[in-house]
Amino acid sequence: MDFSFSPEQEMLRNEARRYLAERLPGTGEADRAGFAELAKLGWTGISVPESAGGAGLGFLEEAVLFEEMGRALYRGPFFATVGLALPALDHEQQRWVAAGERTYSLALPGWPIPDGDLVDEVVVVEDVEAAAPLKRRALAALALECAGIAGKALELGVEHAKTREQFGKPIGSFQAVSHKLADTYVESELARSLAYWAAWCVADDSGDAEVAAAAAKSYAADAAVAACERSIQVHGGIGFTWEHVLHRYYKRAMWIQAFAGYASSHRALVARSLLD
Repeated sequence: MDFSFSPEQEMLRNEARRYLAERLPGTGEADRAGFAELAKLGWTGISVPESAGGAGLGFLEEAVLFEEMGRALYRGPFFATVGLALPALDHEQQRWVAAGERTYSLALPGWPIPDGDLVDEVVVVEDVEAAAPLKRRALAALALECAGIAGKALELGVEHAKTREQFGKPIGSFQAVSHKLADTYVESELARSLAYWAAWCVADDSGDAEVAAAAAKSYAADAAVAACERSIQVHGGIGFTWEHVLHRYYKRAMWIQAFAGYASSHRALVARSLLD
């Protein structure tokens, strides 16, 4: 059985990576106006039905975008609108999203409202049962974003370790540096695997979706935070400066880590599912 992404999905990934690198080179600055540009690329309507002006695809295609947006440090209402609110919107509202004309966020029981300062409208969902699928989708999206953050932090750390020299050698040749990067590689790969599992479960509406999303978010968020911390350490003094991009990735990773509960609360859900 082939678990890899399809050629079309990989084409979407390549397009997203190129566009985001050119449009948002790791600034992490709020980009509300850019949502309309994403709509022109067809990204905001990927899972919107064709009857509402969308592509009629699914969450796996969106998963590619969430990971790449984490890698590029995208700061806009895409997660709130597409990752969280979209399934709760009516047909006309989804049409507006696909066209890039309006953005949304959700007010869910027990959750903060993400990107409330960037969206046009906040939709309130008070029914706990109705909110459950939306929460699973959101947690999976955040896990995917963290996989992108961890991957980029690793890339920045490896690049610096190859070019920065001490005592006539690249610092990557020293175990104190190489072991940190090796740990990040292992953790980021597991985070990505868990995030992909969660994405598949959400896309397939699997009975494992709740556990998969909780496991992915808890592990991937912690892995992203650790990846940023290690990369900052590898960079030495420059990694702590305001001008370097790593502190922005670090802050985003910590925000995701805290959003909707830290890892312990999600791992408790996973434990209950295994023990019960």
